[in-house]
Amino acid sequence: MSGTFGFSYVGFIYLLMLTIPNLIWTKRQPAGYHYKNENRLLLLCERIGQVCVTCTALIFADYNPKGFSPWSLWLIASFVFMLLYESWWIRYFRREKTLNDFYSSFLGIPVAGATLPVIAFLLLGIYGKVIWLILSVIILGIGHIGLHLQHRKENRPSAK
Repeated sequence: MSGTFGFSYVGFIYLLMLTIPNLIWTKRQPAGYHYKNENRLLLLCERIGQVCVTCTALIFADYNPKGFSPWSLWLIASFVFMLLYESWWIRYFRREKTLNDFYSSFLGIPVAGATLPVIAFLLLGIYGKVIWLILSVIILGIGHIGLHLQHRKENRPSAK
């Protein structure tokens, strides 16, 4: 469960799938996306989780496929969640790009833009049997999903 040091091309591909839509989003943010009173603990968890997930996704070769076995279903499920994440972004970019669009659910998954990649990386950590990625994703998930839920709550008309 500790991991084998080496480059993970799967981790690299996942990070590209995560980063590219976010870079595009920086030019297409929803109107009113300016949060100043974020929960500091959630923000800290998000930042620490982002750094740790990025590092652990790249430096352990255990995520690279080793042939097919029943255990490979974890990798397949993980990749499906990354594809759902990409699909959520496509839907977002095709819409009006409002705050409601940004914090929307997708296929019943709440705040899908935050939740889908967290699930994908968690499943990747399980597939690779790398506890460091699993722990990093848990920290990231607490912060990232928590902040998105906070923002969504603040965006609701009744909260204003």
